[in-house]
Amino acid sequence: MLITPVYESLDFTANYRRVVELIEAEAIGPVKEVHVWCERVWVGGERLVETPPVPAGLHWDLWLGPASKRPYRSGYHPKAWRRWWDFGGGTLGDMGCHYTDLPFWALKLRSPTSIEAEGPPVNPETTPAWLIVRYQFAARGPLPAVQLTWYNGGKVPELVKEGKVPDWSSGVLFVGTKGMLLADYERRLLLPEKEYEGFQPPAPYVPDSIGHHNEWVAACKGGAPALCNFSYAGPLAETVLLGNVAFRSGTRLEWDSAACRVINTREADQFIRRAYRKGWKL
Repeated sequence: MLITPVYESLDFTANYRRVVELIEAEAIGPVKEVHVWCERVWVGGERLVETPPVPAGLHWDLWLGPASKRPYRSGYHPKAWRRWWDFGGGTLGDMGCHYTDLPFWALKLRSPTSIEAEGPPVNPETTPAWLIVRYQFAARGPLPAVQLTWYNGGKVPELVKEGKVPDWSSGVLFVGTKGMLLADYERRLLLPEKEYEGFQPPAPYVPDSIGHHNEWVAACKGGAPALCNFSYAGPLAETVLLGNVAFRSGTRLEWDSAACRVINTREADQFIRRAYRKGWKL
């Protein structure tokens, strides 16, 4: 059952709010499995070698920050930095927070207990063309343990390959005990559609956003905390980036969030805390 309208307000996250309400109402039953996929790809190659002049107005050393020193390359700046480990986290680092935000919110997720990843051979310089990451989350009160799987670079869940779920270019699929819920920024679809004919969603109760910037300003002025405040955004970003750590270290990680450390291997330590360039340590 495709629930409309698509554009409920100028803030596309209005659709996210309706998805949260459906999950909390257990429209598809308790959820133990979530799949998140994204069509975007940020992939690099070997370190760049051309030597163009630094653009006027760009302080190259300041832009590099703690990263290892190197000449200016147009393939780093202004936006392709996402393809390079020294500056970004590839597709997962770029888009992961946007798409995993929805299951994080709806399922009250925080830090994962374990992470494992697969992809092409690791390049020490640049991010991969595709990635699959499996995150395990412990039970949260009455909510059951959850496995969340991330896909990018053309990889999609088996349910999509089998034709059991529409082949959206990007999406979030909640798999419950009674059904499934597929969503993106603008759409939501209860599956199997035939079984949800005539379904009445709960009356909206999650307030619409006044806008990310307005929320931030209001919080700075002493109002309510922004929805994506640090206590929420921190664990979300931590989770996303741990997918890259698992991929680069080539091993399954058991994660202790309180200590901010991997407890089953030291191979990942180099990717948890980077080596800062001289003069840039905090």
